[in-house]
Amino acid sequence: MGGWNEFQGLNAGYVLELYDRYRQDPTAVDAQTRAYFEQWTPPEPPSAASTGQASTADLRAVVGAATLAESIRRYGHLAAQIDPLGSRPTGDPALDPQAHGITEDDLRRLPAAVVSGPLAEGQPNAAAAMDALRRAYCTRTGYDFAQVFIPEEREWLRLAVESGRFQPPSSPIDAEALLDRITEVETFERFLHRTFPGKTRFSVEGLDMLIPILDIVIDGAEDAGLQHVLIGMAHRGRLNVLAHVLGKPYEQILAEFKDPATTRTGYRIDLGWTGDVKYHAGALRKVGSDLHVSMAPNPSHLEFVNPVVAGMARAAGTDADKPGRPVFDADRTLPVLIHGDAAFPGQGIVAETLNLGRLDGYTAGGTIHIIANNQLGFTAVPSESYSTSYASGLARGFKIPIVHVNADDPIACIAAARMAWAYRARFQRDFLIDLVGYRRYGHNEGDEPGFTQPLMYQRIANHPTVREQWAAWVEKATGKTGLAQPMVERRMAALEQVYAQLKPEEAIVNPIPEAPPAGAARQVKTSVPLTDLRAMNEALLTRPAGFEGHRKLDRGRERRKAIFDSPDERSIDWATAEELAYASILADGIPIRLTGEDVQRGTFSHRHAAFRDVQTGAIDIPLQRLPQARASFEIHNSPLSENATIGFEYGYNVQAPDRMVIWEAQYGDFINGAQVMLDQFVTSARAKWGQTPSLVLLLPHGYEGQGPEHSSARPERFLGAAADINLRMANCTTAAQYFHLLRRQALLLTTDPLPLIVLTPKSLLRHPLVASTPREFEDGAWRPVIDDVEAQARAREVTRVVFCSGKVYVDLVSAEQRQSDRTTAICRIEQLYPFPSEDVAAVLDRYPNAADVVWLQEEPLNMGAWDFFRPCFEELLDDRRFLRYVGRPRSASPSEGSLAWHMINQKMLVAEAYAPTAPAPRASRGRVKAKA
Repeated sequence: MGGWNEFQGLNAGYVLELYDRYRQDPTAVDAQTRAYFEQWTPPEPPSAASTGQASTADLRAVVGAATLAESIRRYGHLAAQIDPLGSRPTGDPALDPQAHGITEDDLRRLPAAVVSGPLAEGQPNAAAAMDALRRAYCTRTGYDFAQVFIPEEREWLRLAVESGRFQPPSSPIDAEALLDRITEVETFERFLHRTFPGKTRFSVEGLDMLIPILDIVIDGAEDAGLQHVLIGMAHRGRLNVLAHVLGKPYEQILAEFKDPATTRTGYRIDLGWTGDVKYHAGALRKVGSDLHVSMAPNPSHLEFVNPVVAGMARAAGTDADKPGRPVFDADRTLPVLIHGDAAFPGQGIVAETLNLGRLDGYTAGGTIHIIANNQLGFTAVPSESYSTSYASGLARGFKIPIVHVNADDPIACIAAARMAWAYRARFQRDFLIDLVGYRRYGHNEGDEPGFTQPLMYQRIANHPTVREQWAAWVEKATGKTGLAQPMVERRMAALEQVYAQLKPEEAIVNPIPEAPPAGAARQVKTSVPLTDLRAMNEALLTRPAGFEGHRKLDRGRERRKAIFDSPDERSIDWATAEELAYASILADGIPIRLTGEDVQRGTFSHRHAAFRDVQTGAIDIPLQRLPQARASFEIHNSPLSENATIGFEYGYNVQAPDRMVIWEAQYGDFINGAQVMLDQFVTSARAKWGQTPSLVLLLPHGYEGQGPEHSSARPERFLGAAADINLRMANCTTAAQYFHLLRRQALLLTTDPLPLIVLTPKSLLRHPLVASTPREFEDGAWRPVIDDVEAQARAREVTRVVFCSGKVYVDLVSAEQRQSDRTTAICRIEQLYPFPSEDVAAVLDRYPNAADVVWLQEEPLNMGAWDFFRPCFEELLDDRRFLRYVGRPRSASPSEGSLAWHMINQKMLVAEAYAPTAPAPRASRGRVKAKA
């Protein structure tokens, strides 16, 4: 086989494309290519005679040159010198002409057009064009774009690199201004190092260009008219970013280093304020007239702020004030996440957050990621930290374009930042800059890195800073010798002046939130007139014209039409109460966002907030069509993640505190997967950072024989974190209680915001004892404790009061012992935190002869509410009463794995609650009397 037939697939296609251009218009190709084609005849079928064709060697050279050019575009980053410390790039055989069957002589004989693209224009031959291509792809920036799967984006990225439109001279850089900026960054670190030796600050040195990169992004956002740039980052370089990007005054930062002791007024007055270390603090700055730049506060649990910032960005770009589905506008908001090179591949929360990026309910319109890559973890080297070629390898799986850039090359860094901003603005997708630098000192300033990286730190000790390198370049380029040193002296003098005048006690600013109005939670009115509820129920049961729903669901909705016919009958179940609560909240003008695992249907097929047309698959969400609504409603099934999705909703909530944000678990047990979010954000954010979240968590909970992974939402963990009125926690036993609880939470968003943890039912969702009368919605209110109505009628006969919470109440009142027992009152504690002391005391006062006070729980002794409730009860008991525990014994596992054993143990709990018990002596009050 010879001639044209030697070439198959893409190789032949490229040559044929050039030839076709030539045939249509000979001037469409350059002169040298035209000369080649003038000697060739058109390609013919194999059976046709071939005369005058070019030699097979010539054609192979053309195709070889084309594939070499493509290899440079795809793999050139492997040959780029991106390490400021000079480690040798790995390279790739595909970058060698010989791998494509050609030589440099062949390239010199071929036309530049075989390389194609802007870099080939004006070049004398393919060799010169190939050199230009190598300069673009294989110097101090590595372009890692092969994973981008959308052709339009790939072509945009290729042209962006090869046109040089983000670099000088196409896009000029003010070299002196950049030198002054880098000087500001370095001088700040040097001042802290000298003034506070050994104090932890997590210096940015070695990655100084991070600040100018952020400048470029923020300038782009301001020019484009964005309203919010939201930044999340860990501790490395954070103080420098706070000072020079967020505008945090030097006085505050230096005062935090001085760490003055201040006079406290007490935890109860300042809402349990503890504060946090200086490199966890957030900040907010206004740029120009419309742009707000903020940094989210975060813990040292690396990367966990990522979904929080994503949620904040989503909230900032969402218009939720109009009825229907809220509208998100990516042109209003930009999230920027700064990662660590060891944490980015090491922490699973990164992958979870990246997975949210293109989901309808979670997209923030594209995030700019920057890996602050100092080529070390704490002491771990890259080969110990990740299995991929780069720290950024994970991002390739999400089709994110990546630029690896040498942090000692300011021009390359600025170009990368400009490209990142332009790509995100154009395509509203993620972009990643891998800023490869080093860490001038140890992990913290008290650490000695020479113990573990002696050779690396020998190189760093002799390595000039990026400021020194850029200063030399600028002075040489401008001829202005002595330009750099006055900049250093001016910046240092400014810092010294601030320090000399510093009054630390006055400079410290603690963002302590204001205390809520006294009694706000008890005073809020949650009832709704029956006429309003009836009208909303009727509206929710309508269907769009032509919509064909599932017949089984339609029958259930049809039955709901009669629930208000008899106001005193228990006709409203849990799911209906929830939907009516949401409808009434929307009618009050409060937006609602409800997300979580399978929330549209509900784990137990009870909610059905979104209906599918069985013929077309079209979705109908009645709460988005509610005529009474004055705000938006959105509901999204989340990916199978607890950590990132709760973090996202937390961020959304703190950014938009006037909206009701709800997350539901498939089973409450799975909240385990989000423990960091609960401990470090939801429960402690007010004490550490002054944030006031009001996120609602719905956690199905209850012991029903489904085993250790489907029984417990771990209430003990929430109660263990409960202090200084930092959250609300409830376990409702009626539909009306749930209705009033949700409405109370919504109505307190602006006056007394707190996270709300709700232990929700499973088997009880349709239980007749949980259903409520319509009258309870019109006349009722939230009740922290529900007394035993039957026992109140014979209060003086009662000798035992059993307090319990949740599903076990139904087990107790459904037991056969209930029918004959006249001495036991079964009381429900619906509000687990804050502990309702006054309500519990009122219950005890009703039963003056009740010496036996029981706390009964399904959970084991070392779980559930017992450890938290015991001292609360003991404060209320006098010498006439004693407290005892009824429940499962201590256990490492939350529950039995056997349904049979569950039923046996549950029956024992109920029997023990009703069993006669002799009063214990005063000395044993509060001692565990059963199953310890």
